[in-house]
Amino acid sequence: MTVLLTGGTGFIGPHVAHALRARDEHVRALVRNASRATRLTAWGVELATGDVNDPTSLRAACEGVDTVVHLVAIIKGSQADFDRVMTQGTRNLVTIAQDAGVRRFVLASALGLDETTKDAVPYYAAKWEMERLVKESGLDHVIFRPSFVFGRDGGVLPTFVRLARFAPVTPIVGPGTQKLQPIWVEDLAQYYADAVTKPVSGTFELGGPDAVTWNEFWERLKRTLGVRRPSIHMPFALMRGQATVTERLPGAPVTRDQLTMLELGDNVVRDASAVETFQLPLVPLDEQLRRAA
Repeated sequence: MTVLLTGGTGFIGPHVAHALRARDEHVRALVRNASRATRLTAWGVELATGDVNDPTSLRAACEGVDTVVHLVAIIKGSQADFDRVMTQGTRNLVTIAQDAGVRRFVLASALGLDETTKDAVPYYAAKWEMERLVKESGLDHVIFRPSFVFGRDGGVLPTFVRLARFAPVTPIVGPGTQKLQPIWVEDLAQYYADAVTKPVSGTFELGGPDAVTWNEFWERLKRTLGVRRPSIHMPFALMRGQATVTERLPGAPVTRDQLTMLELGDNVVRDASAVETFQLPLVPLDEQLRRAA
């Protein structure tokens, strides 16, 4: 069986590739730049150079593929960027996967997405359309909606660690009473690896074993790091004004859309079917923080 993986050179993708290779699955990764995929090739991953908006390369990448794991997404950009990379890219991939006889499609979506939030920001709108394209494709499919993904080597957690360790005060957006439920990246990768072979289908919300408020999260992180700096709550309006100026700069800490998603409320699992179905052991939050410290 051949698994086509998109987004294999991002933060989550290499962990998914590693989990699949650990199960001796044949993995083919669609990459735009092979020089960024040295880790993948070291693990025996086959590379297919191309792009989700290049149908010719997609046809070659999908040849002989049984399952697609689609991780490609962007977190900021213009409306046209979201449409091109996420919506049209997924439409291209689904159509070519159908033509190639692909049996199964595993899609990365986002926790917090539903009928009430799908139009809140372009990112959610694009994720909603990606889900629709997969659901209506006729392909056997699994859609994962993960919460914040924590890891040592990427994502937002290393930034949080630096803030807690070096900033004179810890900035907490809003009142800090909203909840999050972070999942460790290697646990998330196991979910994807299971979805390739496990005879299940549907949409699953994914989070770690602990749901905490942002206030509690920062307390736990600082306790883990052994720092005792105070926290300060930054009103959403103030942060939004700052983001208006900085969000287009490289490495901008937060965008207005990300603030909107935070302001929508708790980012926690409301449906426990993923835990019941996959029954994977999950890393507790305090252990996640210890590993990243």
